[in-house]
Amino acid sequence: MSKAIRKAVFPVAGLGTRFLPATKSMPKEMLPVVDKPLIQYALEEAKAAGIEEFILVTGRGKSAMEDHFDHAFELEATLQQRGKQEALESLSDTMFEAGQIAYVRQQQPLGLGHAVWCARHLIGDEPFAVLLPDDLVLAQTPCLAQMVEVHGSVGGNVVAVMDVPREHTKRYGILDVVEDDGRVAKAKGLVEKPDPSEAPSTLSIIGRYILDPQVLRALDRKETGAGGEIQLTDAMARTITDVPFHGLRFEGTRFDCGSKEGFLEANVAYALARDDLREAMQGILKTYA
Repeated sequence: MSKAIRKAVFPVAGLGTRFLPATKSMPKEMLPVVDKPLIQYALEEAKAAGIEEFILVTGRGKSAMEDHFDHAFELEATLQQRGKQEALESLSDTMFEAGQIAYVRQQQPLGLGHAVWCARHLIGDEPFAVLLPDDLVLAQTPCLAQMVEVHGSVGGNVVAVMDVPREHTKRYGILDVVEDDGRVAKAKGLVEKPDPSEAPSTLSIIGRYILDPQVLRALDRKETGAGGEIQLTDAMARTITDVPFHGLRFEGTRFDCGSKEGFLEANVAYALARDDLREAMQGILKTYA
C-alpha cells in the first residue's frame, strides 16, 4: 500500500509578468477569482485531499501571501465590533494550525524543478504533492483528491493530464503512453514541450503532481533542460525505470490563470457556480453578449 500524502509544495516565486502592472507590487498568486486569491484555492484543494503540511516556495515581494494566511487582529476586531459575522467567518478559511505552513525562498528563477528542489529538506523521504496555483480546477471532487485516490492503487508518480490539440504540445510536458484505459494512462516516458511533429502523444501534464522522493534525488543533479531551466519533468523521466508513472484524466474543468483569457474565464465560471452570484452573472453576460 502506498504511503499517505501528507505534504504539498506550492511553487509561487514567479514574477507574474503577464499581469503587469497589476503584479508590480502584488504577487500574481494573490489575484482574486471572484473573492478568493488563487493561492487560497490551491491550499484549500490540498487540505481537502488530506494534506497536513503546506510548503510555499516564494521569492522577493511575496510577503502578502504570508500575511494572508495569518491573523489580521485589527480587521477581525473591527468586524466583531460591527457584528459582521459572515465576513468574519469568511476569514476562517485563511487560517491554518500553527506550523502547518512553511515558507522557503527560491533566490533565482531556475525553473519548476529547482523550486521543488528548494523544499527538499522540508519534504524529507516521503511522497509529496506539487500544486501550481496558476492552474485552477473547478471540480465536484477536488483534483488532488482524485489523484490521491489513484495513487493509493498505483503508487509512484501520478500527474493530472488532459488531451490538448497537437499544435499545443510545445507548451506542455507530454506523456509517452504504453497503457491507457481512458482514465488512467501508464507512461514509459515524458517529453518537455516537444515539437508537435515529435510529440509521443497529446496527453499533457497540468499543474498537479504526486511525486516519489526519488524525484528529489534526480533534481540534485541540477541538470538543465528546455529553456535552460531545471525541469521537473526531466527529473521525473530519469526515475521512470524505477518508479511507476501514471497520468490521471481528472474530472473537472481546468483554467489556465497564468493567461489573461484563462483568468477571466475562471472568474465567470466560478461566479456561475455560486448560488449567490449565478443570476447576477448571467444577467451581466447577457448584457455584453
